[in-house]
Amino acid sequence: MDSYDDRGSESGNGSAEGGSRKAGPGPDQRADEPSGAGRALEAAPREGMAALSLPYQIVAAIALSVIGLVACGQLVMVFLHVAPSNTLTKQHGEAVDEWVYPEFEQNWKLFAPNPLQQNIAVHVRAEIAGPDGRRTTPWMSLSGEDGKAIRGNLLPSHVQQNELRRGWDFYLSSHDNQNRANGLRGQLSERYIRRIVMLRLGEHDYGGTVERIQVRSEVRSVAAPAWSKEKISTRPSYRVLPWWTVTPEDLPKGTEGADK
Repeated sequence: MDSYDDRGSESGNGSAEGGSRKAGPGPDQRADEPSGAGRALEAAPREGMAALSLPYQIVAAIALSVIGLVACGQLVMVFLHVAPSNTLTKQHGEAVDEWVYPEFEQNWKLFAPNPLQQNIAVHVRAEIAGPDGRRTTPWMSLSGEDGKAIRGNLLPSHVQQNELRRGWDFYLSSHDNQNRANGLRGQLSERYIRRIVMLRLGEHDYGGTVERIQVRSEVRSVAAPAWSKEKISTRPSYRVLPWWTVTPEDLPKGTEGADK
């Protein structure tokens, strides 16, 4: 017969084991049960394209890609439409116009005014009266002198950059092709050019007095880039003005009658 202590010991052990089994799950049960963070992720609803099924996600991705390509194409077409004439617009101008007109027509230009596609240089020569008689100097490039003063200069002056260029533009806009002045502005622009020329000639010693001056412009088209098939002639064309007799009004202040 078992003693009371033995029965109590066995009963106590069994109760402890039973109690431990009831207190918590086994190792396999704890591994299968999701954690609190996992339950929160599974419970959170999906948003955006992630909430769609796979077929609908594919359709949405294709639609967004098409919209993006159309938007990029629209920007490129409008840019080519408003940009100055170039190789692409010359080759595909009809396709650009068909895309732009009439829905996307623009009444403004991206560049105002359009960039120049020509190199314009202003030259001058003078008739000098000296001890050996009269002689004519070779053509001197006033634009070339301005270019030398600007190159390498971090802070070129407004005079070096714009005086001659703006003065020549002023003359061309106020004269016809036969160099006839269009009213008072034409006379003013001619006087302005003459004073600029005499200021520049005053910086050189020709050993005599400048009696007459003659001005011309040399225009050369900018050559096409190496990758372009466009053929552009870069031969110069000239616009030669008549000889002008120098008057005291053409001379810089305080140099009337001085030898140049």
